[in-house]
Amino acid sequence: VDYALLEHCLREDLNQRAPRSMAVLRPLKVVLLNYPEGETEELEADINPEDPSAGKRKIPFSRELWIERDDFREQPPAGFFRLTPGGEVRLKYAYYITCTEVIKDPKTGDIVELRCIYDPGTRGGWSTDGRKVKGTLHWISAAHALPAEFRLYDKLFTKPNPDDEAGFLAHLTPHSLEIVHGYIEAALDQAPVGSHFQFERLGYFCVDPDSRPGAMVFNRSVSLRDSWAKIEKQTRQP
Repeated sequence: VDYALLEHCLREDLNQRAPRSMAVLRPLKVVLLNYPEGETEELEADINPEDPSAGKRKIPFSRELWIERDDFREQPPAGFFRLTPGGEVRLKYAYYITCTEVIKDPKTGDIVELRCIYDPGTRGGWSTDGRKVKGTLHWISAAHALPAEFRLYDKLFTKPNPDDEAGFLAHLTPHSLEIVHGYIEAALDQAPVGSHFQFERLGYFCVDPDSRPGAMVFNRSVSLRDSWAKIEKQTRQP
């Protein structure tokens, strides 16, 4: 079976039945300067937009958040529609935020925190004045996040048929497994082993048997990128 077709079929299946959640794999802290300290509010999102009968889930929102480090660029390339200094993005299900300050480690120069302001009139991710925001980011409330390990599996071999004269060991992908540590929504603590979730904007993950309460482990089954659809589009072109 073609690998791209296998991924496509897996996405099609899990899209129908996997509950949605948010996870941050490579965290960068965001502090909302104009959000009240110590306050928490609950936002609402679909458990699975493909299955309305699944109902809604509650997502806590607070002053300090985690976002993906890759979703911020201090010097963005052309076409980068995520968060930038002075730029505005939508936090999914939440509010518009604008980055006002970048905090760096004085020794390494690494970015350790973003200070932002939020627009309280954009609850739910939409503005009453009709202004358009291109970037939409996923996030997790830092006060409610739980640490988790993510095992990111990729293709094992560098070619479709690795069993040639050189032997299959010569064609192993150097980085077929990457392990990163980030955060999940607290609702996923103690999720059953083998259960699948779509981590929004990231892909489909299943719970590993190594998971323990407070130390969950998730294996990536497939990313959200649909390479099969791209192949189909190319084959239809004259």
